[in-house]
Amino acid sequence: MRSVCVIGLGLIGGSVLRAVSAAGREAWGATGSALDAEAARAEGHAVELSVEEALRRAAAADALVVLAVPLPALDGVLRKVGELAPGCLLTDVVSVKAPVADAVARYAPSARFVGGHPMAGRSVSGWSAGSARLFQDAAWVVVADEDTDPAVWREVAELALDCGAHVVPTTTSEHDAAVARISHLPHVLAAVLASCGADGGPLALALAAGSFGDGTRVAATRPELVLAMCEGNRPALLAAVDDALGKLGAARGALASTGALRATVTAGHAGRAALEAQRAAGRVHLVVDLAGEDALEELRGLGTQGGRITGFEGTAVKAELPVLAE
Repeated sequence: MRSVCVIGLGLIGGSVLRAVSAAGREAWGATGSALDAEAARAEGHAVELSVEEALRRAAAADALVVLAVPLPALDGVLRKVGELAPGCLLTDVVSVKAPVADAVARYAPSARFVGGHPMAGRSVSGWSAGSARLFQDAAWVVVADEDTDPAVWREVAELALDCGAHVVPTTTSEHDAAVARISHLPHVLAAVLASCGADGGPLALALAAGSFGDGTRVAATRPELVLAMCEGNRPALLAAVDDALGKLGAARGALASTGALRATVTAGHAGRAALEAQRAAGRVHLVVDLAGEDALEELRGLGTQGGRITGFEGTAVKAELPVLAE
């Protein structure tokens, strides 16, 4: 099993280090947080004294390097990758993919890179918030662009599977458009909702119950982390915000003119029902041969249809597609 070097030991990076270690891989990490480093070592994990030392070790071992730092810190880390481990196997767990791919091309162009993104965030952060089981049954995007090397793609997909996740293959642009709607827009709406609730004063907050708590949960995330992922996905998030503003504007217009919200509420109910139906759907099993000429295209099509990868058998990828009742 290939060894793993994790740069950044917060919630996600710390959970990756725990999970791959539990899967039997040799693994080590590095972090700029002395508190996280001390806590990781106290749990028996190998933590190098510096990012530079961790990357030198990764280069010597031909390890898979996982970048688990916030987007604003990525350029500095990638400069070190380009200097100390220029040809390494490389992936990341950052929540937006286009800026990461651009930064890798600038600072570590020789790295064998495939982007990744586990969909398993929480509103708390740091090593202490992580767990070896954080990714259990979670979706983990592994980018399958046209120029992706299938051998490197498999290495990153196997990492995700070892962490307990299932793999969703898609392109950089499709990933960023999707997460703008189901991850980044919710952060913006939660911030607006929390602010509107607080503007109601002590009485409103005293009456706040489940719907307000559920709707504002992610507003408790550290602001700098929210800013990094939302501002880093600006073009796709603008489109999602425009869509939301159009729907809110229609709701406002209907409420002002006729007092009716039926269209808005009905559409929202249908959207939630679609989510629950996909989660509860049966699955049809299929295989994709990674050695095939159109393997990457088949993988991308699988992701577009809501499919997922659950394992490997030789050169074949074992996959599932949801079957929705008509």
